[in-house]
Amino acid sequence: MATAIQRFFLSDKPPYSHIADLERSFNPKVTFKKVSNYKLKASDYIHFGFLGSVFLFVLYANPAPLFYKLLFYALLCVLFIIPVTSQFFFNALPIWAWLALYFTSSYIPATHRPKITVKVLPAVETVLYGDNLSELLAASTNIYLDILAWIPYGLFHFGAPFVVAIILFLFGPPTVLRGYAFAFGYMNLLGVIIQNLFPAAPPWYKILYGLKTAYYGMHGSPGGLKRIDKLLGIDLYTSGFENSSVIFGAFPSLHSGCSTMEALFFSYCFPKLKPLFIVYVCWLWWSTMYLTHHYFVDLVAGSVLSYVFFQYTRLYHLPSDTSLFSRWSYSTIEKYDMNKMNPLLSESNDIENVPLSNLETDFELNSMGERSTSPSIFDGATSTSRSSATSNTSLGEFQNEYVGASPRVTSKLRFD
Repeated sequence: MATAIQRFFLSDKPPYSHIADLERSFNPKVTFKKVSNYKLKASDYIHFGFLGSVFLFVLYANPAPLFYKLLFYALLCVLFIIPVTSQFFFNALPIWAWLALYFTSSYIPATHRPKITVKVLPAVETVLYGDNLSELLAASTNIYLDILAWIPYGLFHFGAPFVVAIILFLFGPPTVLRGYAFAFGYMNLLGVIIQNLFPAAPPWYKILYGLKTAYYGMHGSPGGLKRIDKLLGIDLYTSGFENSSVIFGAFPSLHSGCSTMEALFFSYCFPKLKPLFIVYVCWLWWSTMYLTHHYFVDLVAGSVLSYVFFQYTRLYHLPSDTSLFSRWSYSTIEKYDMNKMNPLLSESNDIENVPLSNLETDFELNSMGERSTSPSIFDGATSTSRSSATSNTSLGEFQNEYVGASPRVTSKLRFD
């Protein structure tokens, strides 16, 4: 079995390539050496400073005994220091910060929290879309629609991040999982921060209480998932949503944000399957409104949040080539060059930067003795203009220069 798996993934591995190899050492000196050789950039100071402030806030606001909080942080530090675990846990630092803040949110004193808005989201929904879409979709329910909505909202949402991570680890470039953890963690972290700064009631609140004032001591509601608990004879979603850490976190929808982020990364690595991922996002959008957990404006906001973080991660963290079969098929990792992609920046040998005095000219601009004629389709084979000859020569030189530049040309491509 192990031989078959090794042959399946490693048969296409380039010789002497170690870029996809995993760290197997348990010696902390390896980590300390990497840290000492690493030069911090301005973005690193912002990244670690922001996440550090979140962990400090959690240390202060969480009511757990100080000993257990320090023990938890010490355990994280150990996981970060040991090389074999650091390669996974350290890159997931934004995810740890998001989870820590999420489970601490319910302990923030109500006196230090903003007023819960009940009317804003349904009003915006009506203004933008003409009606409350969630109420329209939830007006007619049956057991088949309940199950159809439960699958993405109550099952896939919680398991999909792990499945996506495993698939990206095996079939994506070696650094794509690191980018996924960065974008996924920051999207959820900023989403929870917005939910705490702008607490808003979901559609189920309006169905149960109308437009009455909401307060932080209230219990949440499972919405349409209560029918799933009754159908299965369990008390999973009812107790879970009634005691949720962020009860009034309708805006933005992190269900929408997570599904969009998963679809964006899968579409980036497996572009031929993009229609399938779009269908999944639309399916989850419908289920959230049918189960009365989000307004449509919440879903749009969650997807926009994911798109912004994905685009930043794509340009600054993700490899530009995702076409090969597995992580072990790559011999090099190339990222996007922002300077080359910037149309406002140009190289010194660009034709637009060459002074006119350096150009060879065999005519006088003010000459009236010759009539200027342009090449036409009726010119013979030998009637080639100077510009055409120059362009053909440059193209030939360009092709000769870059033939065989990629070491991955002979590698087999992944079936997308």
